Amino acid sequence: METTFIDIIHAMENYTNLEKNIEHYTTRYYRLDRMHKLLSFFDNPEKDYQKIHVAGSKGKGSTSKFIATGLKSFGYKVGIYASPHLLDYKERFTVCGDFFSDDFLIEVGNYILDKIKGFTFSDQWGETEPTTFELFTLYGFMLFSKSNCDYAVIETGLGGRLDATNTITPILSVICPIELEHTSILGDTIEKIATEKSKIIKKNIPVVAASLKEEARKVIINEAKAQNSSLRLLENETMSIKSHTKREFEETEITYNDGTKINLKLKLKGSVMAQNAALAILALNTLNFNSPKMISAINETTLLGRFQLLSEKPDLIIDAAHTKISIQALISSIKQIEDKEKCTVIFGSLIDKDHKGIAPILLNNFNNIILSRPGTFKKSDMPSLYNLFKDLSTNSNIEMLLDGNDALQRAFELTPKDGCILVCGSFYLASEIALAFKQLNK
Repeated sequence: METTFIDIIHAMENYTNLEKNIEHYTTRYYRLDRMHKLLSFFDNPEKDYQKIHVAGSKGKGSTSKFIATGLKSFGYKVGIYASPHLLDYKERFTVCGDFFSDDFLIEVGNYILDKIKGFTFSDQWGETEPTTFELFTLYGFMLFSKSNCDYAVIETGLGGRLDATNTITPILSVICPIELEHTSILGDTIEKIATEKSKIIKKNIPVVAASLKEEARKVIINEAKAQNSSLRLLENETMSIKSHTKREFEETEITYNDGTKINLKLKLKGSVMAQNAALAILALNTLNFNSPKMISAINETTLLGRFQLLSEKPDLIIDAAHTKISIQALISSIKQIEDKEKCTVIFGSLIDKDHKGIAPILLNNFNNIILSRPGTFKKSDMPSLYNLFKDLSTNSNIEMLLDGNDALQRAFELTPKDGCILVCGSFYLASEIALAFKQLNK
């Protein structure tokens, strides 16, 4: 019997943790038969509420939070299952961002850990015990069931086709932007990655999708047709989505094809947030939700690690942007409120990201770049990353400080009071620097 929430998490992490050891990914572990059997053993808690399923390379977290906040504005209790977390594992299982009580988390966690002792998989399905992510997914589903949620917004963990979350039958599938990521697992082209993510589309279940690259869009359109699922593409529903980043909010104007407009002042800043909010509104409209109070709720939505201002003089901004396009969008927004000549970047990225695509973007925009390890939870190759930046650099100052505390202290030394420290490249790096900032201010 575990006595704390973190003990529950550690007990679940003692099972095979493919999230941490992604190189062990095989179809023996990643097969939906396993999760279906596990859910059945626990009397299918995921069937106790309505579900929205969200997949994509980027934007899942904010899109999910926008959707959940919109539903909450109508008086519904809405769970969110998300990964990874920034500072606290509790971020993965919330009611619209609010943590469950420790007592409740411990009660449900112990129920699972006790009952799982009588459970086993066929040895033809990889290990006979569940993986950590399978247990986390079950945990989230159980928490939402036992707390009487009306809805739950469920993010995929990796891909879609074989993801443990793909055992649900949603009322809506949502496809966020798709880029190159996890190429050793999901495929080395946009088309292959889109194919993996498209498999969350279920027969006769409506789908909404963000603005997508042509090769991804074709895949989503074809899969929706194959599943007889109605598809609404954001780019086909809107004439324009304009936004301007201000210090206080993201000023956004969405113009629809019939000429109607929605004006937003999003607390979540950055041009990508305008796109994600527009996608969330399209998702909510598809489910027949629309009201001024819903728009107000979306304006007030917040989320850790997304264009988050931790301090001023200099501004310290952390952002989880980790793909080429999201980094480009982040820099575009930063330029609207900061002098990039006075900015220092702290960058770190996992081993499976598009470093060759991201490095030139950062080098073309910033003079001081500090490379720092994005924690140790997942693999990174910092020496190779450093060599890449040094080889491509013509006049930028490139430094490598693996420890987040050292990187942050050096950034403060390099940055004038009227400048900016921008942290980007990984959720895990954002977490490291946020923790380092707390340590510096103790």
